[in-house]
Parts: sequence; structure tokens; C-alpha cells
Amino acid sequence: MMENYLYIMYNQINKAMQKIMRSLFIATLLLVSMGMGAYAQETKKTFTPKQQEMIDLSNAKWKWMSEKDVDKLDALFHENSMFVHMGGSFGNYFIKLAASFLLISSTGNIHYKHAEIHDVDVKFAGCAGIVYSRIHLNSVVGGREVRFPFIVTETYVKEDGQWKLATLAFTRTVGE
Repeated sequence: MMENYLYIMYNQINKAMQKIMRSLFIATLLLVSMGMGAYAQETKKTFTPKQQEMIDLSNAKWKWMSEKDVDKLDALFHENSMFVHMGGSFGNYFIKLAASFLLISSTGNIHYKHAEIHDVDVKFAGCAGIVYSRIHLNSVVGGREVRFPFIVTETYVKEDGQWKLATLAFTRTVGE
């Protein structure tokens, strides 16, 4: 009878230990996978100096747009630049459009306040540098705060040792 009792106790302890070991195994897997996810999120892209120069120029452009600095935009935009925004395009010297934004924003109709840049990549093709950005653009339109998600493509060409913005294209993303 005592042997039977010990056998039952042994089986119960064995089953309990198996459950504990399974739980520890699952907990360990979860912790390891969470740690790997955190590592993946913290991994930053690295850029060459040439790519970083393009990113810095793009960031400066966003700052100048938010500050309505038409003089700096005038120096940046190529004389034949094109602006494409949500299906419309505006050509023949973009700064005219930037100046009109300045006029419109002074009346409170449009003001690009801030671009939240979530992801950026830079590619080169011949004498062109292309900056691809995934952003949320915070603006004031008609006195109302708005926030839209975009994929932005900026194509720069190098002339006389200076990068000039030839194309600025916004594609609004859906589902955000």
C-alpha cells in the first residue's frame, strides 16, 4: 500500500514538474523573442557620408518649409522643378508655389508645421540623388490642424557643386 501511495505521489510530482518546465520553456521563448523584437526596433540604418548629406538637406528643407523661409527654398529649388501633391502637379519654378504658400499661410489657410519622418532611404542614379521618406505631415489648413501620412520622393540634381531639388512628389498613403 505504501508503494502504491509513493507511486501516485511520484506521478503527481512528475506531472507538476513537467508543467513547470513547459511554463518555464514558454516564458523563456517569449522573453527571448521580445528581446529580439526590441533589438530589431532599435537597430538604426547606417548611411554613407554622401547619403547623410542628402538626408541633412532634406531635413533642412522640411525646416525651411515649416518656417516659411522662401529665400532658402528659392536657393534650394531648381528653376525647372516640379511639385506633385496628392494627384496635382505644379511646375514652372516651384518657388512661385512656395511664395503662394507663404501668402496663403499668412491668411491662415495653409501652414506646413512639421514633418514627422518615420523612415528614410537614399539612392543615387547618375548625377541625381533621390530621397525617399515615409512621413506624417502636420499642417494647418483653413485654420484646422491636420495630419496626413505620405510617401515623399525628392529628386535632387547636382549643378555647379550644389544640390538642387528638381522634383518633390507626395503620395498619400491610405489606411492610416
